[in-house]
Amino acid sequence: MDLSFILKSFILFFTGVVLLRIAGRKSIAQMTLAQTIVMISLGHLIVEPIVEVSMIKAIGGAIIFVVSILIVEYIQLHFNPFEKLIMGKTKIVIENGKLNVKNLKKLRLTVDGLEMRMRNMGLTKLSDIKIGTIEPNGQLGYELKEDAKPLTIGEFKKLMNQISQQNLTTTNKTNKDSSQDIFAEIHQNTPQKHPEYLN
Repeated sequence: MDLSFILKSFILFFTGVVLLRIAGRKSIAQMTLAQTIVMISLGHLIVEPIVEVSMIKAIGGAIIFVVSILIVEYIQLHFNPFEKLIMGKTKIVIENGKLNVKNLKKLRLTVDGLEMRMRNMGLTKLSDIKIGTIEPNGQLGYELKEDAKPLTIGEFKKLMNQISQQNLTTTNKTNKDSSQDIFAEIHQNTPQKHPEYLN
């Protein structure tokens, strides 16, 4: 086997790894359209030199692609309209436990597809969702209704404090009532005045 072929393969592999690290680590589901195009193109460019196309040109092309994705991401950070143009907008698909069929059609997303995403997020009832969105990366975002939200540690502590305050108030009231001693007159030297009809 040709030694230069093996060397080329290693160089291209490690160049690809470095360039992808620079481009940023994201799963396919989290990639924007521009990022997906660059990743596919990089794979093609890296393989081409192994089948006898100039290695320098391939690496140069790969660098240009990565630089272009960095420029696009920079512009997205600073210009909102450009971000919407490249990434798209978030679409509401569930409102107060009901499907927004119009937006589902725009996204070409079936109810079964939406339910699959809900199950992946651990959601079992459509009626529990206050608002559900499909994000530009294709992920489902949601906010639960008040009754469906899980109890947080902060809320639990607040609830326990309220209960302990109520218990303390009840205990103080009970102690106050029991402190009204019927033998108080005996302990005191001054006799209590009784109504006229009892004398």
